[in-house]
Order: sequence, then C-alpha cells, then structure tokens
Amino acid sequence: MWRAIATILWKDLKIELQTKEAFSASFVFSLMVLVIFNFTLDLTTEEALKMGAGFLWIAFAFGGVLALNRSFALERDENCVQGLQLLPVDRGGIYLGKCLANVVSMLITEIILLPLFAVFFNVDITGRLPYLLAVLVLGTVGFSSVGTLFSAMAVHTRMREVILPILLLPITVPVLIAAVESTAYALGADSDPSFWMRLLVVYDVIFVTVSFLTFEHILQE
Repeated sequence: MWRAIATILWKDLKIELQTKEAFSASFVFSLMVLVIFNFTLDLTTEEALKMGAGFLWIAFAFGGVLALNRSFALERDENCVQGLQLLPVDRGGIYLGKCLANVVSMLITEIILLPLFAVFFNVDITGRLPYLLAVLVLGTVGFSSVGTLFSAMAVHTRMREVILPILLLPITVPVLIAAVESTAYALGADSDPSFWMRLLVVYDVIFVTVSFLTFEHILQE
C-alpha cells in the first residue's frame, strides 16, 4: 500500500509542477481575498487579530476548494477514474496518496501567502511561528481529508465545481473555527488555544480514518 501511496503522490505532484493549474487558481484567488480584506481591517486589537485570522482562513478555504476541484481532474478528463478502480492496491492507499498530494499543494500555497498576509496586515507572524505552522498543517490535513473524499464523490457530477463547496464547507466548519482560534493565538491574541488544538487533532484523526475506510465505496459509485 505504501508504494501505491508514494506513486500516486509523486504522480499528482509531478503533474502539478508541470501544469501549475491548481496552484495558480488557488494562489491568485486567495491573494485577491487578502488584498480586498486588507482595506477593511486594522489588526491593532485582539478582536481584530481574530478577524484577521478568520480572513486568512477564508482565503485558504476558498483557494483550497479550487485546488481540490482539480484533485481528480486528470482522471476525469482522460476517463481514467475506472483505471484507479482496477489498480491492484487497497483503495485506501489511493485515497491517502491523493490526500497527501492535496495537503502538500495547499501547504505550499499557504506558506507563500503567509508572509504576504503579514505584510498586508502589518502583523508579526514570527513570535509563535512554530505554533502557527503546526496550526497550518493540522488545519490543512483536516480540510483536505474531507475535500479529497468529496472531490471523488463529485467527479462524475455535471455541476462538480458547485457540488464540492456545497458538500465540503459545512462539514469543515469545526476545523475552520478551530484553525481560526488557534491562528489568532499564534498572531498574538491573549487566549487559551489548547481546546482548539485538541479539536484539530481529533477532527483530523476521525475524518482521515472515516475517509480512508469509505473511499473504496465512494470510488465504486
């Protein structure tokens, strides 16, 4: 199974490096969100820091939806979805490979956007940087774990670009709220983030496990 995970991960990342379709769409959209919000908020109070963290994750979430829409795009365009079903490997390995590729792609976009966010909003992100990076990883894993599963569900629908956010965003509300609260603390807010970090970890474990176990049935539909 690990060979299948590595193969799918490398295949998706190699294609993305060549085409940059998902990255370009996600980055440009997320950047535009930050630029627009930059003119509406001054991060000088604790409440404003929470709002700034919310704007940051709004940019990440909507940019992530665009990237996840491309998760099964190649298989769909080349009529290769059935080819995935014929691979002599555990279907959970296919899911993990796809999910990891989405996580890596989204994290690259987020890490590039993070210093731009600091410049736009004049906020220091270095004070609790390791904590902030941990929040990014946990939040992205939670978001991508559900998004990869729903992307496989929506790949055969005619309105897949609309179906995916309708399915994905309500389910990921807990992880987004936890990520916003934890990010606000990382940006300097005076709050206790322990509950929200535990929620991120629990959410990731539950939804990665559930998605891993149910992906075979989703792929067969």
